[in-house]
Amino acid sequence: MRPLSPAVLTSALLLLPALGWAQATPTPNRVDGYGAPATTVPSPANPSNHGETEVNILTSYYEQDGNHSAVEGGQGTQHLTDLTPTIILNVPLDSVTRVSANFGMDYYASASTDRIDQVLSSPSSSDTRFHLDLGLSRQLADKRTIVGVGGGFSKEYDYSSVNVTASWAHASKDGNRELSIAGQAFFDRATLILPVELRLGGGQEHGSGFDTRQSYNLNIVYAQVLSQRLQAAVSTELVAQRGLLSTPFQRVYFRETGGAFGTAKAEVLPRQRYKFPVGLRLTYYATDLVQVRGYYRFYNDNFGISAHTFELETPVKVTPFFVLYPFYRYHTQTAADYFAPYLQHSITDTYFTSDYDLAAFSAHKMGLGLRYSPVYGIGRFKTPFKGRVAQFKALDLRYAYYRQDTGLTASLISADLSFTMP
Repeated sequence: MRPLSPAVLTSALLLLPALGWAQATPTPNRVDGYGAPATTVPSPANPSNHGETEVNILTSYYEQDGNHSAVEGGQGTQHLTDLTPTIILNVPLDSVTRVSANFGMDYYASASTDRIDQVLSSPSSSDTRFHLDLGLSRQLADKRTIVGVGGGFSKEYDYSSVNVTASWAHASKDGNRELSIAGQAFFDRATLILPVELRLGGGQEHGSGFDTRQSYNLNIVYAQVLSQRLQAAVSTELVAQRGLLSTPFQRVYFRETGGAFGTAKAEVLPRQRYKFPVGLRLTYYATDLVQVRGYYRFYNDNFGISAHTFELETPVKVTPFFVLYPFYRYHTQTAADYFAPYLQHSITDTYFTSDYDLAAFSAHKMGLGLRYSPVYGIGRFKTPFKGRVAQFKALDLRYAYYRQDTGLTASLISADLSFTMP
């Protein structure tokens, strides 16, 4: 039997605090993932990494366009660009304890949010999010259990978020089975910015003060080796949210009043949401040079959305040090109970939104990645830290193209540079 590597699961657990900022405060209308691409970090269960500090420098550039802006009631430009430089550190304190840090920024420019004030190049047209997340993991005396804690915060012009997380992972004696449980909590505070025509006094910058949101996530993953070539993992991430779930500056126009400027209302959604996704991941080692990775997820929530997602990735080892991995993703979902297009809502509706993220649609995502990782690294250089020598270990590059049947298209280019320092 091919044993499961504890590093795979532990890497994900270590990164949970790092991913918290993105989930709590998503970039407006971005549909292809948030921030820099995730990377793996070494596990304290892996003796080869003892004493080594790992550094990952990540960046991504994302651009999208479409014509269903929620800010303008389901019509208008959805053009958005997003640049996300990020640094992830993983530092050993001893042979069983590691600390991780994720810090960086997320700069976006959005033509749709620029229309909050109906004035181009207004302050709402761009923003920068800063984030810092810290994590601590420790391998217990049985050598098969790893526990972790973490926390962090993010801040942008009209939004701030604090998150905490805890995780537990346990592997079987033979290494063929692994169970992990992780819990996260996000505490967000938002400035309520209304469309310009809906503000009291006719022009104040802020609408009606502040509001809060709390999100609680429970992630459970069970992984098992099924045969010498096949591994499987079943997962679920239950989510409960309370508080502000609507976006006050997103307009909704009604069929009774038409689309004249000044007749809109701000989006209104329920203040509780529960999400119930279940996923199955399969990894098949077809040959020593080719893998096939498949993933399926079913999603359901109390907003009325049901969704199916299929993913396929096929890493191919072109040389011992060079891997290409084409990938494809298909997603389809039903509309939320509270969604309707431009001028399709009634003024008698209790809840209403024209945000096409909550619409019924199908989407395709495809792309190609490459990884170059020689055994002895790409190069070495001295650092300012007491002359210590760092090794440039690996380079990952990735391009993805995304398209919805609503007309939204997006492209994402990302890079990950991996370094180690003894």
